[in-house]
Amino acid sequence: MDNRNPASTSGRWRRWATLGACLLLAAMLLAVVARSGPVLRKYPERIPVRFWHMWTAEWKVVVDRIVDRFNASQDRYEVVALSVPSASADSKFLLAVAGGDPPDVMGQWNQVIPKWAESGLIVPIDDLMTPAEREAFDRDAYPVVRRIGTYKGRLYGVTTGLNVWACYYLPQHLREAGLDPDRFPQTLEELIAWGEKLHRFDRQGNLLRLGFMPEWLTMYAPVFGKGFYDDSSGSLTLETADNLRALTFLVECRRKLGFQNVVRFNSGLSTGFAAEWPFISGAYSITLDGQWRVEQLARYAPNLEYRTAPLPPAAGGRRQAGWSNGNLMIIPRGAAQPQGAYEFIKFWSGLENPVRAAEFYTWGGWLPLSQAIADAPVYLEYVKKHPQFKTFLDTLPSENLQPTPPVPYQVYLWDRIGQIDDSAMRGTLTPEQALRTLREDIELERSQRRALGYAE
Repeated sequence: MDNRNPASTSGRWRRWATLGACLLLAAMLLAVVARSGPVLRKYPERIPVRFWHMWTAEWKVVVDRIVDRFNASQDRYEVVALSVPSASADSKFLLAVAGGDPPDVMGQWNQVIPKWAESGLIVPIDDLMTPAEREAFDRDAYPVVRRIGTYKGRLYGVTTGLNVWACYYLPQHLREAGLDPDRFPQTLEELIAWGEKLHRFDRQGNLLRLGFMPEWLTMYAPVFGKGFYDDSSGSLTLETADNLRALTFLVECRRKLGFQNVVRFNSGLSTGFAAEWPFISGAYSITLDGQWRVEQLARYAPNLEYRTAPLPPAAGGRRQAGWSNGNLMIIPRGAAQPQGAYEFIKFWSGLENPVRAAEFYTWGGWLPLSQAIADAPVYLEYVKKHPQFKTFLDTLPSENLQPTPPVPYQVYLWDRIGQIDDSAMRGTLTPEQALRTLREDIELERSQRRALGYAE
């Protein structure tokens, strides 16, 4: 029996029609603005290649330098860069594609590639590659680079900077606790034992210093097993024994300190990118963070004694494992100059000339696409200047770095993993219940997608 009110159904359709008309109008207006707005051109006789990105402040300066270098390197194209606010970048991109006037290339770090590829919003970059270029990419790019921009065997995004996580630690804290900073733990279990010796509390039992606390299931699941995706079979691995072991381990570590104790401690701290990072003040003895902190420490705490080390594996787990993401270059469907966009991507990423591109990576403190870039003299000099950066660099060849699974509902999957992780840490779900909930939610999502004719 249909209980819907015809009047309300009609009203709903009118609202959808109005919304559709508004979106179409917005797309048309965006296209007009994009065509008629003022564009600063240094080489008006060349073919313009419009480049959208989300970098601001000092990062925009770096991007502009790279653009200038590309424009000076040849006389056919002129890349015209536009910094788009990150909060609205994706919606602006979708409107531009819908309006038939997208940029030619976009710098993207959100988890959109599988969805946009499945929806036909971006083009496979390997269509623009010669067979030799594709062969070189498959041979030379780090394993995680090949995975992170690929969907169903096609390359849709080329990285211009990866993110990898490792342990930062303060040797002085270790010495004070009778621990040897030259013999960093070789297993996760040993690292937890170190952390327990490094915790500091006040008389009321409130946490004053966090020795080490493993958090974030997405990061730790690959340390215990295959994580959430099996590349060999191309399938999700959600409710597995390894994932259960990982989540149980994280929950137990949190339980020992007390959930509220950790929440209160973290609530008074900042994760900023200047001198306010708690590691600088000594609030953390050992913490897991990304390679960008090396540059931050050199700038805001140049006299701080610290070291980095790979996250050690759990007993029976995998070495040099963890989650990774990065900056990727994509080409929209309907781009006016896809070939010009590809030439710019090759230039910046180092696909074309890794030695030349190595300098760009040092400007941003970015991890490179291939070993050829890492071995370039200018990059070796950068690592010599920032020796703790080498820990991250040495992790890149690992097969055990895992990006978010390449499924078209990637954002939903990421959100659901985060929610069950939080519920388990709060004690509202057991680890078993949390992973079962995750599996059931994803199975429901996939069945609904099948019913609507979408890809799984």
